[in-house]
Amino acid sequence: MYKMFLGALLVMVTFSGVAHADLNVSTDTFGTTSEGRVVTRYTLTNANGLKASLIDLGAILVTMEVPDRDGKLANVNLGCKTPDDYLAISPYFGCVAGRNANRIAKGKFTLDGKEYNLAINNEPNHLHGGIVGFNKVQWQAEAFLTPNKAGVKFTYHAKDGEEGYPGNLQVNVWYTLNNRNELTIRYQATTNKATPVNLTQHSYWNLAGQGNGTILDHELTLNADKYTPTDETLIPTGEILPVKGTPYDFTMAKTVGKEIGDVEGGYDLNFVLNRGEEDRGLVWAATLRDPKSGRTMTVHTTEPGIQLYTGNFLDGTITGLEDKVYPKNGALCLETQHFPDAINQPNFESTVLRPGEVYNHFTVHAFSAE
Repeated sequence: MYKMFLGALLVMVTFSGVAHADLNVSTDTFGTTSEGRVVTRYTLTNANGLKASLIDLGAILVTMEVPDRDGKLANVNLGCKTPDDYLAISPYFGCVAGRNANRIAKGKFTLDGKEYNLAINNEPNHLHGGIVGFNKVQWQAEAFLTPNKAGVKFTYHAKDGEEGYPGNLQVNVWYTLNNRNELTIRYQATTNKATPVNLTQHSYWNLAGQGNGTILDHELTLNADKYTPTDETLIPTGEILPVKGTPYDFTMAKTVGKEIGDVEGGYDLNFVLNRGEEDRGLVWAATLRDPKSGRTMTVHTTEPGIQLYTGNFLDGTITGLEDKVYPKNGALCLETQHFPDAINQPNFESTVLRPGEVYNHFTVHAFSAE
C-alpha cells in the first residue's frame, strides 16, 4: 500500500529563460521523429558546470555531464543520437520505464478477481510497460527554476486499457539539479481504478564516460544484505535470500567484474535494500566509483529494491552519442524500484495503487570526484 512521502514538496516557478543562483535551464530542438513529432531538449546546468539534458520523448535523460578529479567534464550516460533511434534501437536508454518497470510473469496478473493480459515483449514475459511503454510516449514538459534547483516537470496521462493495464493513470515526474551536484528524480501518480504501478529511471552509467570501455573495473557497493533469486526467464521465484557467500555480495566495495563470470549471462537482479519496515524515507542504496577518473555516484531512494543490470545485451551493434560504439558491459543500470513481478508475488510489497492513494517515489543521484 502506498503512503504519501512527507518530504518537502517542490515549490515551482515557471521557467523565465534566465539563470537563477548560478542555475539555468535552456531549451532547444533535439529532433523530429519519422512520424513528425518534434522532440524538445531541456538542459539543466548548475554552478559547478554539471549538465543534465532531457527530452520530452520518454522523459529520457540523454546526457549527464560530470567532472573527474581534474575537473574534466564527460557525459557518463549512454544515449541515442536521434528520436527515431530511441524509438527503434534503444534498450531503454535513460527513460522512465512504466507503467510497470521490470518483468511481469507471462504478461498476466489477477487484480480484484479480474485477469489482465499484457503484451509479451520479453518472451515469455512482459517488460517495462509493454510494446509502447512510457519510454516511447510524448510527455508534456515544463521547465522551472526555484531558489535551489533547476528542473523539468514531465506529465503523462496513461489511458484505461493502455498496454492492457486498468485505470486512467496520471503520472508526474520531476528531474531537478542542484548546486550540491545532486540529480533528483521524483515520481508521483494517481489512478481512477486499481492498477499496478512501479516506475523507475533506466539510465546506463559509465563513469569513465559513455563509450569509454566497460564498467567491469568500476567499484560497486550496494546497501543490500539480500536479493530475490530468479528463474531462467528472470522472474523472481518468490524467495528472499542472503547475498553472503554468493557473487551477489556487494556489501563491501568490489569491482563489478570480480565475480561476474560466476553469474550466467551477467548481473540482472533485484537487490533488497536494507531499511526498517516502517521507513519510507530516503536511504542509501548504492555507490559506484570509477578508479581511473575518480568519478563517484551515490544513490539514495525511497524504494525497497534496486535492480543491477550490467549491460549484458549490449553487443557493439548500437552506435550512440558522439558516434561511440557500446560494447557488452559498456555500462550498468541501477534501477530503484519495487520488486519485479510483485503483482504476482504475495510475499513482496504490493505495487497496487488504488483510487484515493498517491504513488510517490524519490531517487537522488549525487556526483563527486576524488
